[in-house]
Amino acid sequence: MWAKRYTPTFLVASLAVCLCLVLLAPLRVSAAINPLPIPQPGSGSYGLEATKKQPPPTQGATITVPGNGASYSTSPITVSGLCLTGLLVQVYDNGVLAGSIDCKDGSFSIQISLFVGQNDITASVFDDLDQPGPASNTATVTYSNANFSAFGTLITLTSNYGRRAANPGTELTWPLLLSGGSGPYAFSIDWGDGTPSQLKSQSSAGEVDLAHTYKQSGLYHVVVKVTDVNGVTAFLQVTAIANGKVNAADAVAATTKTVTITKIVWIPVAIAFAMLFPTYWFGRKSQLVSLHKKLQKRTEDYKEL
Repeated sequence: MWAKRYTPTFLVASLAVCLCLVLLAPLRVSAAINPLPIPQPGSGSYGLEATKKQPPPTQGATITVPGNGASYSTSPITVSGLCLTGLLVQVYDNGVLAGSIDCKDGSFSIQISLFVGQNDITASVFDDLDQPGPASNTATVTYSNANFSAFGTLITLTSNYGRRAANPGTELTWPLLLSGGSGPYAFSIDWGDGTPSQLKSQSSAGEVDLAHTYKQSGLYHVVVKVTDVNGVTAFLQVTAIANGKVNAADAVAATTKTVTITKIVWIPVAIAFAMLFPTYWFGRKSQLVSLHKKLQKRTEDYKEL
């Protein structure tokens, strides 16, 4: 008897509750934010994209080590100082490029080879558009080594490029100029990407062409060491840039972000709640009418008896 009385109301109420639960379920939307395509510059460029030309750096580097007037009997030495973060610092010795490094945390530190005798060391800064800033102070030091008088001449290793770039997967070439010493020469090149040092030999002084292919984009410190037949060495550090697109796996891991957005549809929920109470009221009224009819029928049956 009770099942017959309350079944309609329970069914209607259950349907209304189910409708509310369905509408209340949050809609989760996952959107992958993909990186914008990176320009594909050619070898020797830096992959820059600018809408207007920025002013050149207004503050130059300051050499703090070595001190002016210092004397050395070994080479290479460390040159360090202050600079603006994000700029490229190129160090010159007697007007010849001795090495380059990026400025980090407001300072730089790099090793350079010295000439026998007097060395006038300066540093220049360059922005991403290769615009130079003011010249630094000059640190004048002296280098003397008795071994060179026996061997003849010192080795000099330099380049016209303190910074050079290519796309990952594309060969990066780097021309150097080797002078002095006695051949044959042995080179050891650390490209800064964790690969084993590249070994190279050359019979005589002159132009030296280096080449390497980076697998991933980034900024790398390249260290080149050369030794002649007499054991005389030279040292050069430069900055390489691998720009362009990275491989798909690295792109997903490094640059793709997943954002989960939770939305609640309030209008359908409000409608569902609005329908719930009338539905319950009509169901309850239907039960009362049914009970009233049954009670009236029983009363009539009782009177007939």
